[in-house]
Amino acid sequence: MSDHGDGHHNGTQSTPFVEIDRSDWARLAPTTQSPLTDAEIIQLRGLGDRLDMTEVAEVYLPISRLLSLYVAAAKRLHDSTMSFLGESADRTPFVIGVAGSVAVGKSTVARLLRELMSRWPDTPRVELITTDGFLYPNAELKRRGIMERKGFPEAYDRRALLRFVSAVKSGAPEVRAPFYSHLKYDIVPDANVVVRRPDVLIVEGLNVLQPAGNGHRLTVADLFDFSIYVDARTSDIASWYEERFMALQRGAFTNPNSYFNVYADLTEEQAREKARYFWREVNEPNLVDNIRPTKARAKLVLRKASDHKVSSVLLRKV
Repeated sequence: MSDHGDGHHNGTQSTPFVEIDRSDWARLAPTTQSPLTDAEIIQLRGLGDRLDMTEVAEVYLPISRLLSLYVAAAKRLHDSTMSFLGESADRTPFVIGVAGSVAVGKSTVARLLRELMSRWPDTPRVELITTDGFLYPNAELKRRGIMERKGFPEAYDRRALLRFVSAVKSGAPEVRAPFYSHLKYDIVPDANVVVRRPDVLIVEGLNVLQPAGNGHRLTVADLFDFSIYVDARTSDIASWYEERFMALQRGAFTNPNSYFNVYADLTEEQAREKARYFWREVNEPNLVDNIRPTKARAKLVLRKASDHKVSSVLLRKV
């Protein structure tokens, strides 16, 4: 099996994953109709993503079914443990982490799983949180001299994220997270995302599978019941990032309130050069040094081909 995407091609290397080809994976789909309409799928899609009905049916419905099995198993284990201890306790939310590079489509995966899982009878209440809200505010990033390392592990208040997920997992009735505005490219003061006792919490972000840092005993990944890594070749992600930047330059960046409005008047060639610069200097180093090394920690890896479609699924067997 090749280790796709990071340059190694060693057929003999052992891997903790079993790789399932797209066509074999599709056979695991529940026989039920996809619960989503074309219109809903279009609304869930990220910029540049090519998600369609077939992809939902063949890739994501089987994942949501597998997740519902994990949720049911976790509930049984929790109930057995509580009865072993002679205690009664409310069931705690099942927490799923979704990781991967910028522009690889992980936000679409997270949004889609929220919709699909909320349609399973055991998990009607599914909440989604992105780790953007746990970035330090721009003023703090500037104070620390790491503004250009936004998205790198050190740019996040990891302790606050850990506290947030711990509180949700411990069954707190209401937990608040800071709100991040992509338009302003900053945390919005006094704005919150509120999570109230969900059945499932999905935590999506670049570095959610990061191991604990120096001196920290626990990391947010330790609280996940299941984790997904969205993978693709670096060269493919680079071109998706560039195309997304171009689409934003023609769209969101033209808003005078956008932090990136300064790029709205660039020529196409200048804009492409700027996108390549950001990729080369920020996003690729973060992917290579911080994000991709966490791939082996995931329970499931979605491997995408250059057309954005999932070509195979890797499920952790050990």
